[in-house]
Amino acid sequence: MRNAKTFAALLFLSALSAVASCASQPSRNANVPEPAKSVDVQAYQGRWYELARFDNRFERGCEGVTADYTLRPNGELKVVNTCRKGAPDGPVKQAKGWAKVVPDSGNAKLKVSFFGPFFGDYWVLDHADDYAWTIVGEPTGGYLWIMARNPRPDAETIATLKARATALGYDISTLRDTRQPPS
Repeated sequence: MRNAKTFAALLFLSALSAVASCASQPSRNANVPEPAKSVDVQAYQGRWYELARFDNRFERGCEGVTADYTLRPNGELKVVNTCRKGAPDGPVKQAKGWAKVVPDSGNAKLKVSFFGPFFGDYWVLDHADDYAWTIVGEPTGGYLWIMARNPRPDAETIATLKARATALGYDISTLRDTRQPPS
């Protein structure tokens, strides 16, 4: 019985901490738009390279960031986020989780979990028709990621993606570029 009470208390404190950390993230877009188009989950799977992000506590000090999505037979996605601590060739840190599509969202809204029963919103706000790039956010406006299939797209592509994020209502002045390892 004591172990059950201890587990319940830890679960409650974890949930409280998760909610507090989400609430303390500053909004950088007070009017987050709905996703621009639906997502073909089959085409979305694979490796994405993070080009830029709003800094956040769970990616502090990360470079060489990638996100790998693998479609499971049940329609959910396996998610593996990889970061290199301190430098593009630094030590590897991984977070493994899973995502499920939010019904009636055109597959553009996901609920992602990296620990237990706690889920975060993951909205594919826009993407290239050929899935060469994607812009991801969530409803509070506190998080933003710009990702591409190519780890080092040309400067024009990056400028275009940042302009698109601005058009979606984001203040990109605090956007942090992510360094990827040399080829």
